[in-house]
Order: sequence, then C-alpha cells, then structure tokens
Amino acid sequence: MAQAKKIALYVVAVFVLYTIITSPARAADLVQIGFEGISSAAHGVGEFMTQLIS
Repeated sequence: MAQAKKIALYVVAVFVLYTIITSPARAADLVQIGFEGISSAAHGVGEFMTQLIS
C-alpha cells in the first residue's frame, strides 16, 4: 500500500511540473483561484466566530 501511495505522489508531482512548464499562465491562474478559495473560507470562518461571540 505504501508503494502505491509513493507512486501516486510521483505521478501527481510530474503532472504539476508538466502543467507549470507547458502553461505557466494557466498554472498561475489555478494557484490564484486556490488562494482566493482559501481566503474566502477563512473569511467565512471569521464571520461565523464573530457571530458566535456577539
């Protein structure tokens, strides 16, 4: 099972590197979308906590 996990990790790493090398603009867009999603989630959690306190 550990061997399969290691192979899957290598496949994902190769795919990410291939995407970055062949289309850096698209890769940058995907990273920006990911960070915007994380930021939005953190903002939502902050608002929820604020509502619990007040």
